Amino acid sequence: MTLHQKTALGYAIILALVASLNYLPIPGLVDAEGRTFGIFALDIYDDALHVVSALWALSATLISTRASRMFLILFGALYFLDGLLGCFAGSGFLDLGIFTWGVLDIPLQLKILSSLPHLILGGLALFVGFKR
Repeated sequence: MTLHQKTALGYAIILALVASLNYLPIPGLVDAEGRTFGIFALDIYDDALHVVSALWALSATLISTRASRMFLILFGALYFLDGLLGCFAGSGFLDLGIFTWGVLDIPLQLKILSSLPHLILGGLALFVGFKR
C-alpha cells in the first residue's frame, strides 16, 4: 500500500468517525446545545457529507494509488476552500450552509475555530496528494 492509499484510508476512517460523533454516547463530546466540542453543531447535511467523503476515500484506497492521489487533491481543495469560506462567512458550501444560513454574525474567533477541521484536513490532503 502506497503513501497515498494509506492516507486516503486514514481519511476514510477519520471521516466515518466524524460522521458518527452525534451518535456516540461519549460524555462531554456533544454539549447540551448539540455542539460538538462546544464549538460547532453537526447536522444531517454534515453527517451526509462526511459519510460520502469517507466512502469516496475508501473507494479510492481500494481502486489504486492514482485514485487515492486524485481523491486527496480534489478532497483537499474542496475542504480547504470550504474552510476558508467558513473563516469569512461562518458557514461553508459543502454542507450547503452558505445557501441555507448565509453569512453568520458570529465572532471571528468562532468562525476560525469551527473552520479549522476543514482547513487542516484539506491542507494535509493537498500536501500529501501533491507529494510524489
